[in-house]
Amino acid sequence: MKIIELYKKYKEVIHYLISGGLTTVFNIVCYFVLTKIFGIDYMISTVIDWILTVLLAYILNKVFVFYSKSNGKELIKEIYEFFKYRIFTLVIELGLMYLFVDILFINDMISKIIVQIVVIILNYVFSKLFIFKN
Repeated sequence: MKIIELYKKYKEVIHYLISGGLTTVFNIVCYFVLTKIFGIDYMISTVIDWILTVLLAYILNKVFVFYSKSNGKELIKEIYEFFKYRIFTLVIELGLMYLFVDILFINDMISKIIVQIVVIILNYVFSKLFIFKN
């Protein structure tokens, strides 16, 4: 019974961690494929994997984490807010990637993983406080 109570109490956070984990793995795999297999520059790869990941993240957050039922004008506002805050974290991600890779000379894959931790935390806060307000 305690496990079920804990799950109910922390359901949103648990679901966010699951969907965040899935989108993070997706993001890192996309980045790896783009940079290591196709040889695309790490900054360009970061933008491309961001676009793909944000689309997946929106669907997972809407359906699985925050159970948003928005439609019509509400839906358009929700999508706008989601992308607006994700663009903000993209700027942070690009800045940190540049700092780690070009200035501190940290391996780009290690940098990508570190930066994703920061991005996950910021994205949860923005989603919870500003986007999927129930």
